[in-house]
Amino acid sequence: MATARRHHAATTPEFNPDVEYVAVLILNTKLRIKGHYLVSQGALNEAMAQPREVFRIAIMAAAYAIVLMHNHPSGESDPSPADHAVTRRMSDAGELLRIELCDHIIVGHQRYFSFKETGLLK
Repeated sequence: MATARRHHAATTPEFNPDVEYVAVLILNTKLRIKGHYLVSQGALNEAMAQPREVFRIAIMAAAYAIVLMHNHPSGESDPSPADHAVTRRMSDAGELLRIELCDHIIVGHQRYFSFKETGLLK
């Protein structure tokens, strides 16, 4: 899943591999992807994404669940302390809204990090 979405995002005209982007995948009740949306375009080492922007999109798209994704222009896919904090904040907001955060995926060069796969997100 991460590879297909990364390939698609990297081929859009507005994609710049030197800055961070935050995207949200909208999932249906069978946890299949209904669509994806760019939430934020940031700077070299940071892209701001608040729960209100992420979940506004999720609510408007009638999402059952979401996957949060962003890239690290450095190519390193390991999460930063800020990435951990954002994941926690998004998970808490999703619980309140009853829209599950299924995963937060960080895409690097030829690698990715999944909070779900590593057990950091239940």
